[in-house]
Amino acid sequence: MKEGKKIFYLIAVFLACFYLPIENRRFITAIYEALALVKWYAQEHVLLCLLPAFFIAAAISVFIRQESVMKYFGAGANKLVSYSVAAVSGTILAVCSCTVLPIFSGIYKRGAGLGPATTFLYSGPAINILAIILTWRILGWQLGLARAVGAIIFSIIIGLLMHFIFYKEECKRKQESGFNIEGNKESRPLWQTILYFLALLGVFIFANWSNASAQSQGWWFFIFKYKWRLTILSLLLLILMLVSWFKKEELKNWGKASLEFAFQITPLLFLGVFISGFLLGRPGYDGIIPSSFIKTLVGGNSLKANFFSSFVAAFMYFATLTEVPILQGLLGAGMGKGPALALLLAGPALSLPSMLVIRTVLGTKKTVVYVMLVVVMSTILGMLFGWLVK
Repeated sequence: MKEGKKIFYLIAVFLACFYLPIENRRFITAIYEALALVKWYAQEHVLLCLLPAFFIAAAISVFIRQESVMKYFGAGANKLVSYSVAAVSGTILAVCSCTVLPIFSGIYKRGAGLGPATTFLYSGPAINILAIILTWRILGWQLGLARAVGAIIFSIIIGLLMHFIFYKEECKRKQESGFNIEGNKESRPLWQTILYFLALLGVFIFANWSNASAQSQGWWFFIFKYKWRLTILSLLLLILMLVSWFKKEELKNWGKASLEFAFQITPLLFLGVFISGFLLGRPGYDGIIPSSFIKTLVGGNSLKANFFSSFVAAFMYFATLTEVPILQGLLGAGMGKGPALALLLAGPALSLPSMLVIRTVLGTKKTVVYVMLVVVMSTILGMLFGWLVK
């Protein structure tokens, strides 16, 4: 059977190379867009977004006691507390669907229940307070409010559904892993651990503070104006804490865990970004699928329009805040408000690169169900919103 599969794959690769449509202009353009998106992703998201996320995820897996994770996110945790904390996490972490993955992986592997973990997985990129404010100001208060309320409720419902659908498997997972927390003592006072994570998050958040804040007033503009000073200050405080409070063995384990997350996630992300760019292109540029074809299918508030918007958005890669200008162009081209909300609910939280990584953490079945829930619920909420504002 294995030899048969190898022969099949060999023949498939040969035929793909043999009939490679290099004479087709759209194919060449799609290849260019795929490579351009990969280059942009490497320049804009790896050093400032993905790399700090690996360190945060590794810090969770190394320095956070399993008892603490189980207390707030485990099967026996208070459901109101665990789902509430997971659902509003995006207000702290202004991340995209790919950047949240290492942190999600660290929490889940540390013993978090599937429900709170997937609530966090969705809410991390979806409930970005700056993106919601930008949506409100550029696309109108209706879409802004619907996105804020819908995303919070959405994340909790998805988490609860994932918990109930895979309840038996999660119980088995808990029994097999044991989640033994006895004898796991803190190596340092709790206040030191809290300050360490605040400094680590400070580097992550301030370094990635969006340029869109320059158009805002008050605290948003203040942070944007001094973002690099705040980033450097956070970094210096972090280095001071590492030198003063941490043992060499702990730092070694932290670095090792960071590398493990990088080796596991990075190749799949770049593969997914390449495929996403090939199929859908970059914002404002076509991939193999023409944008005009997409625009004609998302007008009005039909089931087809909402589902198509959710489905395409789920596979397309959206960097943080880029969904707003993209949606502004689509609305100008005749997109309905229902499909627009469906895109806002499905797009930032999912992408083809993130699906590939989620599969390595949750497995194929759970990943498929999670993606289906996001697409179906985005479709339903989009239709309801379109009906309300009609």
